[in-house]
Amino acid sequence: MLGHEVVSKTAGSVMRRFGVLACLAFGLAACAGSGKPAQTFVVFFGQWSDKLDDAGRGSVRAAADWAKSHPDAPITVVGYAPPDVQKAETGISGTRAQLVVDQLVADGIPAGRIARAARGPVDYTLSSQENRRVEIQVD
Repeated sequence: MLGHEVVSKTAGSVMRRFGVLACLAFGLAACAGSGKPAQTFVVFFGQWSDKLDDAGRGSVRAAADWAKSHPDAPITVVGYAPPDVQKAETGISGTRAQLVVDQLVADGIPAGRIARAARGPVDYTLSSQENRRVEIQVD
């Protein structure tokens, strides 16, 4: 009878551990599925331009719509500039970022939800167009 009790206790212990692990895995999966939304929208500008074209306005509008459907998500707007330019181009990254912020506000996003940054010169990997962009991160 002693052997049967040991096997029974061992099996019970294994089942309890399995149950705890299963609950933990289920709980982690539930947390992962309910994570905060994250979406990045990109607005491209022409060289030395600080004007939003139709495509840029469309990107900002899409970001505003996403942000409205996720009202608790903070918004970060970041402007970029080429690595091989003078200070004037570095300043334009901030001007472009502010233009995008202003358009988000015009599209109904409260200014208090938006943080703005200008990164200035960055190295690009694919195209010089990367340096003439503003990213809108809603997360």
